[in-house]
Amino acid sequence: MTRSAVALAMGLTIAAFQAQAQNTREVPEYRDPFESLVFMDEENEYQFERSSLRALNVQDPIEGLNRRIYRFNAQFDEHVYLPAVRGYIYVTPHFVREGVSNFFANLADVPNLANSIAQGKVQKSMRTTARLLLNTTLGVGGLIDVAERAGLPQEPEDLGQTLGRWGVPPGPYLVVPFLGPSSLRDGTGRLGDWGLQGEVNFLNHRSYMNRNPWTYGVQAVDLRLNTPFRYGALDSPFEYDQVRYLYTKLRELQIEQ
Repeated sequence: MTRSAVALAMGLTIAAFQAQAQNTREVPEYRDPFESLVFMDEENEYQFERSSLRALNVQDPIEGLNRRIYRFNAQFDEHVYLPAVRGYIYVTPHFVREGVSNFFANLADVPNLANSIAQGKVQKSMRTTARLLLNTTLGVGGLIDVAERAGLPQEPEDLGQTLGRWGVPPGPYLVVPFLGPSSLRDGTGRLGDWGLQGEVNFLNHRSYMNRNPWTYGVQAVDLRLNTPFRYGALDSPFEYDQVRYLYTKLRELQIEQ
């Protein structure tokens, strides 16, 4: 298959929120979750399974519980999370939302840097270090993404990817309450990255947030605003299976990069 196979992924899309260039009162359009990936093979392509039993070959020993959590997450998303995001968009101008997103993204570059180093990705580590320095100084503590404008986009690396890079298998598939698709390895990695951010306490942010718990709510809304996932986007009775497969395949690609 060729790049047309990537277009097929749009039919399996976990749709994304994207910040609009203009102040808007609507949740942003859907987009292909694979569009930000850079494929490393010679033809800059990837072979996606069109219809295969391999799509169902995912370790999911607690599927019944996972499906119930998936339904709970979908209802919470519809009735609580997305209304909160829409309200946030309604009451805040675009530049405020952008500043908040940039600030939390700058904090996320701390575990990004640590995991790039742990994976031996020297050039990526240097670019992430440059991002932290530029955005923290010229970007006023990360409120302005100066590095992006200078040609240094964020390059996410998490502990789950690091463990996978060093041969740790994903383990059983998990659906985490409120957070969505994951695995035993990735869920453990998420906790590790969270703990690392707390230990580093970059810009004294964790101490401030602990004193002002409402900031965790802002972070949660910002996270949902920028997370490429929408329940019901597949319009399929087999959405759980498709999301499970798409998440697993996406993580494989991220680890290979």
